[in-house]
Amino acid sequence: MAKQLDQHLDRLVDVLVENATVVLSGTKLASQLRVPHSTLWELIERLREMGAEIRGLPGTGYQLVKAPDVLTPRMIRRSLPAGEFGGRIHHHYQVDSTMSEAARLASANAPHGTLVVAEEQTAGRGRFGRTWFSPRGTGLYFTVILRPKLSPAAAPILTLLAGISVAEAVSELASLPIDIRRPDMRWPDIRWPNDVLIGGKKCAGILVEMTAQPERVEHAQIGIGVNVNQAEIPAELAAEATSLRIEAGRGFSRLEVLVSILKRLEHYYHRLEERGAGAIVGRFGEISSYARGKRVRVTDGQRVIIGETVGLSPEGMLLVRRDDGEVEAVLSGLVRPES
Repeated sequence: MAKQLDQHLDRLVDVLVENATVVLSGTKLASQLRVPHSTLWELIERLREMGAEIRGLPGTGYQLVKAPDVLTPRMIRRSLPAGEFGGRIHHHYQVDSTMSEAARLASANAPHGTLVVAEEQTAGRGRFGRTWFSPRGTGLYFTVILRPKLSPAAAPILTLLAGISVAEAVSELASLPIDIRRPDMRWPDIRWPNDVLIGGKKCAGILVEMTAQPERVEHAQIGIGVNVNQAEIPAELAAEATSLRIEAGRGFSRLEVLVSILKRLEHYYHRLEERGAGAIVGRFGEISSYARGKRVRVTDGQRVIIGETVGLSPEGMLLVRRDDGEVEAVLSGLVRPES
């Protein structure tokens, strides 16, 4: 039922946008959507709740004055160059999490590059079981299904690949050039392995999950959440989180942000296929201040490592030189600056 409602809403948005210069009769709209008039009215009210301005003219019909900021599959396809990523699109107005939905689709043989995008998540997830704050209409929440030719041991490189893609997209769209030498941190940095920061505060997070056999990955899901147009961050998160709008002082098209990230994801995925993990590791080292020369604390369960980062391993693990001089390769853990 929810899927059918989402499809009706998407279709209504597309029809209203395509005919924004004219008044559409209720009868014509209901016919195009193949719904009764009562359902059409409910759909229009739903769009109004999402910020759409739809003028109702008694005895005449409806006209779109202001489109809602939603990401219908048709809008995405029009903006996205032909490729594998976004070849199939599942759009939800509300979902538990795009990662969970993508996992369900992947288990049902959804093809490589399938995109799951949501306007709102009720149970958005981050690493270590954390919750990702996912309010409607201000953030970007999506997952891409991959069927990579990788072993499970090599799959963590996908997290670095996604971080590079997000950081580069944010840098371009927000006009914040990446320069890891700048002390003010006012640029998109990547905190190994999966957080994109501006000014030391998190604006985007990445979660990669997979289903694998001992020798190969069956499917992987790259989930990405970006704080785009939040004017304020909840008080309990304000010390550690920010948004593109807060940092750049203006609003952004969520569609433009999505398309920019997807294009880079596909670009770097093909680079991984063609050149191997070294190409991804090299680029990560160029744009992340955490890759080298950062004093950090790494927490992995009960284990804590304190030291200075000295680069990445060929597989993308973080190399930390402890205070006793030993170098440890970190596969996973919570990384934070250490004074």
